[in-house]
Amino acid sequence: MLTVAVLISGAGSNLRALLEAANDPAFPARVVVVGADRDASGLAHAEEFGIPSFVVPWRGAAERDAWGAELQEQLQVWQPDLVVLSGLMKLLPAAVVEAWSPRIINTHPAYLPEFPGAHGVRDALAAGATRTGASVIVVDNGVDSGPVLAQERVPVLPGDDEHTLHERIKPVERRLLIDVVRRIAVGELDLTAASAH
Repeated sequence: MLTVAVLISGAGSNLRALLEAANDPAFPARVVVVGADRDASGLAHAEEFGIPSFVVPWRGAAERDAWGAELQEQLQVWQPDLVVLSGLMKLLPAAVVEAWSPRIINTHPAYLPEFPGAHGVRDALAAGATRTGASVIVVDNGVDSGPVLAQERVPVLPGDDEHTLHERIKPVERRLLIDVVRRIAVGELDLTAASAH
């Protein structure tokens, strides 16, 4: 059984989808802990599903390495097989990435390498793109630059704004994330091999 730690900053819609999937006894992975960089509303999902949680408050960029060390301490308590960033809006310090690489994955609301960074949906609209997408990647020390594990196109419709487009991308992100976690758990997806390319 693959054990998973999920790190969030916000409402945790991907986290909830993963918790619902993992609630099925046939699903080969379990979320063992949920962490956040603030008192995120998504922590309520962990509570609802009886999953332990922790908060390591973000204290500003000057404290980034100390924040990372505290986060790493919390993760080490649980020894998860996989760390999932689910809307964590902070770049992890290199030491944390290196400690878990390549067993650390993230979702992104764009078809990488197109539109990396914190505003993937807004950037796609600003660029006049007719299609964007969703991706699941291995986290490296760049910004959304790690190996792509899964991705799917999502059309940009006439009249789309950032909210409507993001709402259409989210279900695709959730489905890709659940499938990637399942494939890692059953050995269909080898993160070490994916990261070697």
